[in-house]
Amino acid sequence: MVKIVDFKTHQTEDGKDFCTLIVQGGVEAVKSKETNKTYLTARTASVPCTFTEATCKSLIGTDLNGGVHKVQVEPYEYTVKETGEVITLSHRYEYMDEEEMIVKDNVVQDVEVF
Repeated sequence: MVKIVDFKTHQTEDGKDFCTLIVQGGVEAVKSKETNKTYLTARTASVPCTFTEATCKSLIGTDLNGGVHKVQVEPYEYTVKETGEVITLSHRYEYMDEEEMIVKDNVVQDVEVF
């Protein structure tokens, strides 16, 4: 289950406005790689939509079935807002509905056997 927590307005290359909903999963306990201490976090993802800003505002607080999952992608640079540090990441978080989650969790990827 995820909750719609915010929205953002963007502009396409041809100047048209569109919105994305920001969804957030449940609270997770994670171990810090630097301090080895546990902290709490929640994964978030941005989901494009066809809604107006007014509709997006009205949807904040709505629960959706599904979850936010880590997906491997080509490495890219990311700037940490708080520190200005530029890091390289090779994942992003995506919203998946319940059906996508079932397929992801139960389908075996093609594997070469020698």
